[in-house]
Amino acid sequence: MKNILLIEDDVILRENTSELLELSDYNVITAPNGKIGLEMAKDNLPDIIICDIMMPELDGYGVLEGLAGNEKTKHIPFIFLSAKTERKDVRKGMDLGADDYITKPFEEEELISAIESRLAKAAIIKEANDVEEQTAPEEEELRTLNDLKNFFDDHGDTLNFTQGEEIYGEGQNSNYIYLISKGLIKCHKLDDQGKDLTTALYKEDDLFGYTSFTQNTPYQETATAIQDAVLIGISKNELKEVLNSNHKVTLELIQLLTEDLTMVKDQLLQMAYSSVKKRTATTILKFAEKLNRKPEDAIRISRNDLASVAGIALESLIRTLSSFKDMGIIEIEGRNIKILDIHKLKQIN
Repeated sequence: MKNILLIEDDVILRENTSELLELSDYNVITAPNGKIGLEMAKDNLPDIIICDIMMPELDGYGVLEGLAGNEKTKHIPFIFLSAKTERKDVRKGMDLGADDYITKPFEEEELISAIESRLAKAAIIKEANDVEEQTAPEEEELRTLNDLKNFFDDHGDTLNFTQGEEIYGEGQNSNYIYLISKGLIKCHKLDDQGKDLTTALYKEDDLFGYTSFTQNTPYQETATAIQDAVLIGISKNELKEVLNSNHKVTLELIQLLTEDLTMVKDQLLQMAYSSVKKRTATTILKFAEKLNRKPEDAIRISRNDLASVAGIALESLIRTLSSFKDMGIIEIEGRNIKILDIHKLKQIN
């Protein structure tokens, strides 16, 4: 049974209308003026409100404004019941948010029809809102790596590192996965002879730091900022929960890991079979790409980092850079290297 709040200062009209509505299977509560009616609406939250306009204490317009200013009552269907029949009065009521406007005297069928219509509309709107709430989690599902990176931006911790600062060390507990907001990061480790080998380079918008998402596997390498960097970190446990409930982005992440493995294999093949010149040329091109530089722009990078990524001795790198300079392929000024002929650099064997 639907609940109706009837706000009417005329005693006889209030009682007659209340009886009429009760005979139509509605539960009716009544208020003798707008002030009391507004309080009763807030306390009882009826399904619909029928309200006179001209009343003491607070008129019908004031009641409607009061309802609209309350989060719990602003959506309750509202019908004006009034002897004010001028067009401007009707327009004012509708502009304030009334759902209907019935003039006195009225027919029983007219009032019941208006009530049924407004209750039906309210039910339809509620069903639509319920469906929207049920589908909301599905719409918010993370589907792509870009969605995952947005999740990092919204929920991660912002961490700042200066050039040369270590982000994590080999053997440390792997608590965080990182998204690079700014800067360039190298991952590296020492071989059995104590030689520092760069295993990967990561630039802005790259993810790194993942070892295992299911086990407490420590970091297998050291990560260091080549440039001043801003990172967004998410704990491994939090990311695991995200992946458990967002299977599509999990597949995207698997693809990223697959590409990383392919890159590592290519790097190992290059170190095993490529000449020193080829490794140096490839490394210069790799840094140019990671630093988001145009081919004609200079890159600023330490010789040690270049040698580490190329997997060659520092002395061999310096000699090779000098030969590239003599060939007119690159230009060197301090730590800056500028590519003069990218096509020749790519053709180095």
